[in-house]
Amino acid sequence: MAVVSASALSAALGDIVGSEHLLSDTPVLEAHAVDGRRPRWVARAGSVEDVSRILTLAQAEQLAVAPRGSGSSVALGNPPRRLDLVLDLSRLRGITEYVPEDMVASVGAGLSLSALARHVGGHGQMFALDPIGGRDRSIGGVLATAANGPSRYRYGAGRDLLLGVRFVQADGTITWGGARVVKSVTGYDVPKLLAGSLGTLGVIAEATLRLHPRPSARGSWLYVQRSLASAASFLAALFDSSIEPDRVALLNGEAARALGQSGETPAVLISIGSVEEAVRSQGESLTRLAAPHSARIERISEEGWDRLAAALEGQVSLSLSGEPKRLAFWTGELEQRAQRLGARAAVIGEAGSGTLQCALAGDVSRTLASDLVQPLRDALASEGGSLVVERAPHEAKADLDVWGPVDRQSLALMSRIKLEFDGRGILNPGRFVGGL
Repeated sequence: MAVVSASALSAALGDIVGSEHLLSDTPVLEAHAVDGRRPRWVARAGSVEDVSRILTLAQAEQLAVAPRGSGSSVALGNPPRRLDLVLDLSRLRGITEYVPEDMVASVGAGLSLSALARHVGGHGQMFALDPIGGRDRSIGGVLATAANGPSRYRYGAGRDLLLGVRFVQADGTITWGGARVVKSVTGYDVPKLLAGSLGTLGVIAEATLRLHPRPSARGSWLYVQRSLASAASFLAALFDSSIEPDRVALLNGEAARALGQSGETPAVLISIGSVEEAVRSQGESLTRLAAPHSARIERISEEGWDRLAAALEGQVSLSLSGEPKRLAFWTGELEQRAQRLGARAAVIGEAGSGTLQCALAGDVSRTLASDLVQPLRDALASEGGSLVVERAPHEAKADLDVWGPVDRQSLALMSRIKLEFDGRGILNPGRFVGGL
């Protein structure tokens, strides 16, 4: 095969997206680097057909491609083995089909969660996916990275809300999976396969989403606890009651500071969404239920949930999954192990799912793998739990596997799927589980 020059590739990419949307200036390339690897180009696709033509060219010329939405999760994953082209999908932000009566919307992958909320909110509806601090994140990005949030407690994860996808395979083939299927990949539940795959199997260009009625009223309360033990007993009592919250979050003392709390005591943040009378009645029931456990109760504005994002800022971010009933225990483990390293841990737990998000403040890069990540993974193994390093300085990633171990059988299956969808390995090579 003849080698195509860089200038010829630039011209070909520019012909596809328009010269103004093909970026190669050094500052732009630096801003789009992935774990220190700088691309040769950034191409801002304007249509699904653009994505198709770009991937057709990339596969023919063996260009390594990293799909990108808002860029908020660019630190997730292993460092790429190589990177030639960042495929920016932010221009794919149209709403291609929306019938309010069906409570289903098909949208471009680059559309932000906040833009979708504004559009469907006018019809009293919502897309119930709310990653903390994620209002400006793209639909395709939150789906590809399996970013969930507190609303998962009631409405499920992103993969449960994804009905169908229009995606582009590594060879440029435009394919449907799930709802509105025209051409599909047989033998796979494609939407669930692509959710959380980090763009390693195909590029999500359009998503068909399940919507829900937006509650006409909402109330949120912060229950400041005496200890993690009291928080655990309160959560157990809540789950055993008839109260129906839509969001429940456990905050350690460091995370609770984002809501203006002082001291080291944890808190439980709960919201109820329904009609006004039900919110008031259930709020009163919550107060009675919390009385034996909580040191203090405060009414919190809806914006309080948005302020939680400040707690998760930092160079190092972890996601831990374990048994839901041991949420408080693992919160304490994260706190104690971080303290031994001279760091502070802000922890937010999704009660009901057993998922904890943790941000570390302090320089732990040199000992992150040996003194924190590996001991926690060893401790989690007995209950089938896991720990993912979602964000860390790229030099720290050289000493750790950000995803954690995967059993041989599962990895073999994932490898076969990767080979079938991206046989030449051009999509985010090396960044996913097991170096896929």
